[in-house]
Amino acid sequence: MAVFRTTQALFSVLLALFVSPLPCHNVPAYQKPVMVQQTGKVLPKPQMMTASAEAYTLAMSSFKFTYGSSSQMCDIVDQAFRRYYDLIFVVDGVKKAPVVSKDMSELTELQIMVKEPCKGVYPSLESSENYTLTVAAPIGTLVADSAWGVLRGLETFSQLVYRTDDGMMIINKTTVEDFPRFAHRGILLDTSRHFIPIKYIKQNLDAMAYNKFNVFHWHIVDDPSFPYQSVVFPDLSAKGAFNPYTHLYTQEDVKDVIEYSRLRGIRVVPEFDTPGHTASWGAGLPGFLTPCYDGTTPNGKYYAANPMLNTTYDYMTKLLQEVRDVFPDKYVHLGGDEVNFNCWKSNPDITKFMEKMGFGTDYSKLEEYYIKNILDITTSVGRDYIVWQEVLDNGVQVAKDTVVEVWKRKPPVPTEMARVTAKGLRAILSSCWYLNRISYGVDWGQYYTCEPLNFTGTQAQKDLVIGGEACMWGEYVDGTNLIARLWPRASAVAERLWSNKDVTSMADATVRIDEQRCRMVRRGLNAEPLHPGFCQFEYD
Repeated sequence: MAVFRTTQALFSVLLALFVSPLPCHNVPAYQKPVMVQQTGKVLPKPQMMTASAEAYTLAMSSFKFTYGSSSQMCDIVDQAFRRYYDLIFVVDGVKKAPVVSKDMSELTELQIMVKEPCKGVYPSLESSENYTLTVAAPIGTLVADSAWGVLRGLETFSQLVYRTDDGMMIINKTTVEDFPRFAHRGILLDTSRHFIPIKYIKQNLDAMAYNKFNVFHWHIVDDPSFPYQSVVFPDLSAKGAFNPYTHLYTQEDVKDVIEYSRLRGIRVVPEFDTPGHTASWGAGLPGFLTPCYDGTTPNGKYYAANPMLNTTYDYMTKLLQEVRDVFPDKYVHLGGDEVNFNCWKSNPDITKFMEKMGFGTDYSKLEEYYIKNILDITTSVGRDYIVWQEVLDNGVQVAKDTVVEVWKRKPPVPTEMARVTAKGLRAILSSCWYLNRISYGVDWGQYYTCEPLNFTGTQAQKDLVIGGEACMWGEYVDGTNLIARLWPRASAVAERLWSNKDVTSMADATVRIDEQRCRMVRRGLNAEPLHPGFCQFEYD
């Protein structure tokens, strides 16, 4: 009888599981998914935009981009003309001539005016990205100080164009006055924990351009691997890459990425993080890392750059000279985060050096000694630098033009932002934009509502916040999931960094980020869906 009751109870439990909704299925009442409408909405939202119901058609056979009579001309704009023509008229990988209505006026030309010389230029923190766009048939105009402003304006123009269900290409009469709220709008990619092939780095650069990001923070090396092929120290990648033949960024690869980025108005800021995060450096640079001890005996382990040896600084001088010659950007990211002092504490030679230098047992002073040397070397080779917040937190005296990246949540972000700017230092925020952290459901709202200036401080302090970065750390990310994990979630960050501070409506943003996601899918990127529904053109 007891067996029967047990069996009956088990059956009841199983029956309940099948007929009752599980807790994780506690979802709203079913609503039929609908197609995301393509109506020419723009993301990031421009500073000022006026659109009317008056609409024009575009014909693939007759529409063209041209230079104004007194415009500067250059390769950046030339290539952008070809690229955006294809982005507008290519659907599903094929140029399909849109239906042209005989009852509507036709926009036949967008005339470009670039005021500043743009041949061979490279973007900088100070570059102008302002533009004025006027869409009116038969000829629209796009005026910008620089080529970078033209690129941003062409992206807006391409987003204003939409294709109706019957195949007609439409754009409404529109005027746009636009400029970025912050000068530094970055995406960090970690290519050490997993190698990311150049193909996917370029796809991400395309997505960045579609969302008006302008800094590729290339966290190119770290503990797990050293994929950068150095000219002066070839053993770093020969002995530190996952595979020195296949998992490697050659000098040609790096030049290719830099040029691909430049043509899209994106700066490439490399990061060579020391003294920690350097395990992959050890085999290729003998003596660079600190030997760790158990008591008085070396235990065979190594950790962090050895701050007491002159050869360490000789190595870094030569490497940073190479970085200066390879990467044209004015800035290099020097890292300086998450330094564990245990190995330094265990090493008797380090202990003696500490005594000699008068550091006592304060290993933060030893870290400061190392960092200060690296900062001075970087300045001496003609580069400015960005550092993670620990450099400042640990009391290192830095130059006034230092840029500090705030990434930790403790101390609280507003406290840290106030502290950094109170010292007269420029700040970049990334704390709330670690997009490698994922969760089930819609999570982009938390990125959209993160406000870089949400701290107590003077207007002068607020002016020192130059922007922010969305970070994609590589523990669980490689070429298979990079784009889907980043996009369109990073689009929320793009709007926060570009658009006016008062642009905060989640309802309005939802419509535009939906359309932006479908737009990226149409352009060949596997941007992930935000909720049930479908696009006019699906990813294939």
